[in-house]
This record gives sequence, structure tokens and C-alpha cells, in this order.
Amino acid sequence: MDEKKNITGDQQQREQYEAVARVIEQYKKKPGSLIMVLHAAQGIFGYLPMEVQQFIADGMDIPLSEVCGVVSFYSFFSTQKRGKHTIRMCQGTACYVRGGKKVVEAIKKELGVDVGGTTEDGQFTFEIVRCIGSCGLAPAMMVDDDVYKQVTPTKLRGILAHYTEGEEGGETA
Repeated sequence: MDEKKNITGDQQQREQYEAVARVIEQYKKKPGSLIMVLHAAQGIFGYLPMEVQQFIADGMDIPLSEVCGVVSFYSFFSTQKRGKHTIRMCQGTACYVRGGKKVVEAIKKELGVDVGGTTEDGQFTFEIVRCIGSCGLAPAMMVDDDVYKQVTPTKLRGILAHYTEGEEGGETA
């Protein structure tokens, strides 16, 4: 049974690399297109491990150091596996002073992960952001593209339940 899973995994990975190769071919000759290729590759793989970065560098005929530099510069790119859902807790001034730090601690405790980590079950990746542009709703939190207003440690479990019970999203801002 493990052998069948391995074959399926190998086939899936081959298909992912083929998809990235098609993206590279589409953008290879366009100046300044590395970010678009990286964005597409992260969408395909879910993150950008070193092997994928090397594949992109080779395919675009650019140094690996250039690819790694772009990946490490932009916080959007991740070199680690990410969860199915991304929680972004705002820690801008308004959110911080209105209790954002308590929500951060509650998230860490509820999920058993530190900032930047992914839960063992692969459901959530937890990040801190400086501002999500919802200062009037502070403290605000995003799960994927859903914004939640006036989040408290008490409300947190109910918000996360929407994502663990198969429902996407809940009461948002």
C-alpha cells in the first residue's frame, strides 16, 4: 500500500514540476517575470522548497542566488509547507492596544504552534502581520481571505471551528 502511495506521490510531483515548467516557458523571455513564476510555483506546490527554486533558476537560466534572494525578500513567499488555511493576526498599533497580543497567545495555545508555524494536522499556518487595513475593527484577524472583527480569545474557538468542520468562513467583518 505504501508503494501505491509513493507512485501516486511521484506522479503528482512530476505533474507539479511539469506545470511549473509550462509557467517558466510562458514567462522566460519576459524581463522582470521571476515574481510571477515564483507566485505560480507556490500556488502549485503550496510553498517553495530549495528544489523548486533550483528548478526555476535552471529553467529561467538565472542564478539560484537571484531566485533565493527574491524568495527570502518577499514575505509572501514561503520555503516551508503551509497549512490548508492561513491565519493572519494583525499586530498593528490599533489591534495591539485593543487586545491583539492576548489573541496571539490564545491562538498559540489553541493550535499548539508558534508564530510562523503550521499545525501538525496541516490545517493552519499562523502568521503575524503589521496591518490588514481594518483598524476600526481592531483587533482584527484574517483566515485566508476572511476578515474577522473585534476578535477576542473567547471568540477564537468558534472562528476556527468554521475551518475545521468543513465550512469555509463564518461571520466576518
